[in-house]
Amino acid sequence: MKYLTLTLFALGLVFSVSAQSKMKKDAEAIKNMCGCFEVTFNFAETFNYSKDSLYKPSKNKIAKALEWAQLIEDKKGKIAIQHILQMGSPDEPYIIKHWRQDWIYENQDFYIYESNNKWIYKKKSKEDVKNQWTQKVYQVDDSPRYEGSSSWVHVDGKSYWENTTDAPLPRREYTIRSDYNVTVRGNRHEITSSGWIHDQDNKKLIRKADTEDFIIAKEKGYNVYKRLDDTDCAGAIKWWGDNKMKWSIVRNKWDQVFALNDNLLLEKKVNNKPLYKYLFSEEYKEEQEINDIIKAFIKK
Repeated sequence: MKYLTLTLFALGLVFSVSAQSKMKKDAEAIKNMCGCFEVTFNFAETFNYSKDSLYKPSKNKIAKALEWAQLIEDKKGKIAIQHILQMGSPDEPYIIKHWRQDWIYENQDFYIYESNNKWIYKKKSKEDVKNQWTQKVYQVDDSPRYEGSSSWVHVDGKSYWENTTDAPLPRREYTIRSDYNVTVRGNRHEITSSGWIHDQDNKKLIRKADTEDFIIAKEKGYNVYKRLDDTDCAGAIKWWGDNKMKWSIVRNKWDQVFALNDNLLLEKKVNNKPLYKYLFSEEYKEEQEINDIIKAFIKK
């Protein structure tokens, strides 16, 4: 019995060390998405299931930009990366705060997108998320976008993470399309020798109460992040240094909202302006002003 106990203890120790080693390797893969990149965005609608004979598919989109991915939080079990677009001349670059991704290990608290600017809070069991990382993706104004939990895979020299989850329409679509209201996002993040790839297989969905979801089209996305020297993103790096305190206030306010663990319904506009236009303005700098404008967009 003594030897059996020692054997079981040794096996448990091996599994614990193995899990910690895997977690460290996962974290390294996530942090490989930080740095300066030349990004090529590719999107094409592939299949059409619409019953409308006049249906027009979205045009193919191919675009390039520089993107700085700034590591803003790095602690055991959580890694946060802020993306910043840099366009135009290096001497006078045009900077746009882009999306943010937070990675949380064995996260149990989820905001799952339903439709029409509503997210449903869901708590998953520890067993459901064991050894998994949740990617939480946020809009340019740090409001929620989508999130999903899966395991990082390291095999045959590849490191990748795959997940499918519901999301609002992407910015390239919601300004020109109103014939669907949910994007089912199939996301694959794969680390490469030259950077990383965001590979997407998406569905454009019509979701209505008391009816079955209807797919009107499918879409392929293939965004290639090619690593550059950090100096190529000097404009974005400087911009973040000048503005990071303001956006820390914004994130803190949203964290308070998410900590309520309740369903969330947001206004699309207040006084005919979306939230990002308020927060991108130089008029909103103080904590109370920022908190008040975010609060104005929360219905529940």
